[in-house]
Amino acid sequence: MILEGSCHCSAVRFTVTSHTPHPFNRCYCSKCRKTGGGGYGINIMGDAASLQITGEDNISVYRSADNHRGAYEEDGLGLSRRHFCKTCGAPLWTFNPDYPDWVYPFATAIDTPLPKPPAITHLMLGYKPAWVPVEAGAEDKQFEFYPDEGIEDWHRRRGLWQG
Repeated sequence: MILEGSCHCSAVRFTVTSHTPHPFNRCYCSKCRKTGGGGYGINIMGDAASLQITGEDNISVYRSADNHRGAYEEDGLGLSRRHFCKTCGAPLWTFNPDYPDWVYPFATAIDTPLPKPPAITHLMLGYKPAWVPVEAGAEDKQFEFYPDEGIEDWHRRRGLWQG
């Protein structure tokens, strides 16, 4: 599925191919909350080689030293690079060089209608502040930290992989 995305002010527009377009992962860690502007962040996965960008000069990159796993680069910054529009501040996608084949767009940046997930995975609940409610459905799963099942696995197990 080809996804089209943009920032709020449209200074940055992008397309990316995704085999895993269901926005099912809700991450409650402080990075996702604070860089996404809500109680949790939702990323999906796209093929990094397919990413095409218009307005690349309007992109800034943020790297956090806090990665919740205790692994840091020598320069003291985390591996993940969070791309956002430097004009309006909208989060766009995350890229991690440990996983060079993938880019992780924020669901909020996607303009293409996304399919509704049949269940939600609530992760990093160990970092969730008290004011954020977890509205979990009967089929939802909840994890204090990272689950073993990744985005691709979740889609394939449910027959939702779009190849």
